[in-house]
Amino acid sequence: MENLTKLLQTRFGFQSFRPGQEAALKHLLAQESVLAVLPTGAGKTLIYQMYGTVTNRPVIIVSPLLSLMMDQVERMQAGGEKRVVAFNSQQNWAERQRALEQLAQYRFIFVSPESLANPDLVRQLSQINPGLFVIDEAHCISQWAVDFRPDYLGLGQHWQTLGQPQLLLLTATASPQIQTDILQKLQVHDVARVILDVDRPNIFLTEQTLATDTDKQAFLVDFFQHAAGPAIIYFSSKKMANQTAATLQEETNLNVAAYHADLDTETRFKVQHQFMDDQLQIICATSAFGMGIDKANVRVIIHYHLPQDLESYLQEIGRAGRDGKQSLALLLYTPGDETLASNLIDHSLPTEVTLSMYKQHPQQLGEQTRKLIQYYERHQVGHDQMLALFQAERKRKEAALLKVVQYVLAPSCRREQLLNNFASSLQTKPHWCCDFDQPDWTVAALKLAAPQRRKPILTKDWHQIINELFEVDGNML
Repeated sequence: MENLTKLLQTRFGFQSFRPGQEAALKHLLAQESVLAVLPTGAGKTLIYQMYGTVTNRPVIIVSPLLSLMMDQVERMQAGGEKRVVAFNSQQNWAERQRALEQLAQYRFIFVSPESLANPDLVRQLSQINPGLFVIDEAHCISQWAVDFRPDYLGLGQHWQTLGQPQLLLLTATASPQIQTDILQKLQVHDVARVILDVDRPNIFLTEQTLATDTDKQAFLVDFFQHAAGPAIIYFSSKKMANQTAATLQEETNLNVAAYHADLDTETRFKVQHQFMDDQLQIICATSAFGMGIDKANVRVIIHYHLPQDLESYLQEIGRAGRDGKQSLALLLYTPGDETLASNLIDHSLPTEVTLSMYKQHPQQLGEQTRKLIQYYERHQVGHDQMLALFQAERKRKEAALLKVVQYVLAPSCRREQLLNNFASSLQTKPHWCCDFDQPDWTVAALKLAAPQRRKPILTKDWHQIINELFEVDGNML
């Protein structure tokens, strides 16, 4: 391990390993597969980079998003690693063929789950005898596989076709239940686990109940007339992300942009890099934004709508304060928001009626629903089996949403409740822990949905509380 530390210093420029990196690398070099749950900012990519450098064997990395994949490739190339390539939709035919012809020369090969559905690519990857099969953001196997990105369900079979190289499953958030689900969907059993505490003590946790959606908009305008960011606001609705971005751009002196799947690739790339370079202060985004983004100084994460589950919530708030400085995670809630979230679950999963309609009038269904059903048909999944799969996924998502609502209406410390969900416990309570310790930060005294929980009348102006939270004098953030 002394040689590894020396390699870390001379090749990668770090003086010491971050928590979890060394343990995961030891398991890999002992020829064990690893499930590593390490907090956002823990340097998960270094693990497979060092593995590839030490063993000089090909490493295949499954990455969920094009922006994340390209960001990882660019960072590795900037760090001096030239034997890296990505197979994605941005490649033209000639570029793809050239990369395939030179496949054996690459050490790090990035692919999407969908690209592995191409049997020719999997066959050629198997011929280079990969040493490691990495699934980055492995929680997507559990959260996205059944209805959103069904090609995640094929990763276990692809791994077997590749000759069952060692596995490295990386994620920042996975409860014990999600860890089990990941391994079950991959049909993998024998893995070492490196699980670190998910707590981020420098992130203050709070919830703000507001009566209407109009009040949410007004709250954000008031907040960002005093807070400068950098900030990410998460939405379930692309339309609301666009609307809020336009409102904040008009009503504050900050630069604001929306980010979601309806934007073209060039625009998403531009928005991401402007935010990284501090040219944009606020991003109004759907959930994909921020995955893998290495921006250290994000100060505020706001959830305009309820997240789909606590895993997503922890993943998203973990993008704040990666430099260790005080940051804020704020969840806005209007009674009835859970109904919207539940409706999104219903619309994302086909029902008995949907499957019947597909047989008789497929043109009446949305494109995504048709593609989803067609995927299962291509994989010889029958009607009854398909229906049972969707019903089980609906129950899983509804149970996960219930935990989010319980967090919103928590009768006591939010941090403790959040950590309990991940089989972790609060070791040391930070001074700025959550709104149960510092209730006066809110805009007004509100009677919340949970009858046992009320916030006292303000004794301080909320702007003063925010200034104290971020330890500034005069100008916020």
